[in-house]
Amino acid sequence: MTAIAPGPAEITAGPGPAPAPRRRSGATRTRVEIAVFLAPALILFLGFVILPVILAAVYSFYNLPAAFQWSHLADPERFVGFENYVRALTTPAFLQAIGNTFLILFASLLVQGPLAIGIALLLNRRMRGRAALRLLIFVPYVLAEVIAGLAFKLLLQPAGGVNALLGAVGLESLQRNWLADPAIALWTIFLILTWKYVGFAILLMLAGLQGVPDELSEAAQLDGASWWQIQRHITLPLLAPTIRIWAFLSIIGSLQVFDMVWVTVAPTVRQMATETMATYMVQQGQFAGQPGYGSAIAVILFVISLVIALTYQRVALRRDLAGAVTSGVR
Repeated sequence: MTAIAPGPAEITAGPGPAPAPRRRSGATRTRVEIAVFLAPALILFLGFVILPVILAAVYSFYNLPAAFQWSHLADPERFVGFENYVRALTTPAFLQAIGNTFLILFASLLVQGPLAIGIALLLNRRMRGRAALRLLIFVPYVLAEVIAGLAFKLLLQPAGGVNALLGAVGLESLQRNWLADPAIALWTIFLILTWKYVGFAILLMLAGLQGVPDELSEAAQLDGASWWQIQRHITLPLLAPTIRIWAFLSIIGSLQVFDMVWVTVAPTVRQMATETMATYMVQQGQFAGQPGYGSAIAVILFVISLVIALTYQRVALRRDLAGAVTSGVR
């Protein structure tokens, strides 16, 4: 007797295996991996950036002694409110420090930027010794600020190498006390800063020039455009994002200038002509024994830097950042 195979209507599908929650488990695993790798950096950021900012804001409302103790924060007589801020914003020395800082900032943008672009355009052309020139230009940026500051402090003394060289070539009239004359001390510091940091700007510009297609320059050259016209209408517009990034880094760095000024210039001259917001903060907060007042200056410096950074990002970097972020791409 032969068995009759069941028809299609008689076949019933049994319960299949339950779908594995792979997508949910994969997303959870991704979040865990992100948390594990992000946690060390986040802890360091909170401990060494956010927490000091919060503590500085708290200290700025108190008149704290040099020998600070936590119990001083519980003393109502030491709470002065916004008195430290009012004192800072009405002190001529601090206002001069703000002016010196912004003078360095604008001078850096107006001098270092065009200088770096011009040298980068020259070094981007084929020439003998181009690699050696790039290395020599970038070497000052690699040096530590303290080493560079001490070196120039020795060179710019009245009996230092710079005045000796001027005397040897018959330019005794140009000899100066470069770091002690209040009329030229700040400009001397700016020249040192330019020597130190222009190499980094040139390196950024050279990196940006690598993204400029050669076909555009060749096509413009075939159409009769001169070298200057090619740079003005093709190279510089395409280099604009790199220039804006460098300007942002230069602004933030200029607002925080400290070590080069502190090491190079004597305290008496620094307080007269070359004081910056950062050096004034350290001088008052640490060496003058006024932690509360120094903390108020630190908060003012932080707020100024934050406002400028956010404004620059919104005005100048918004288009670059929007073009660099891709949304909806999987």
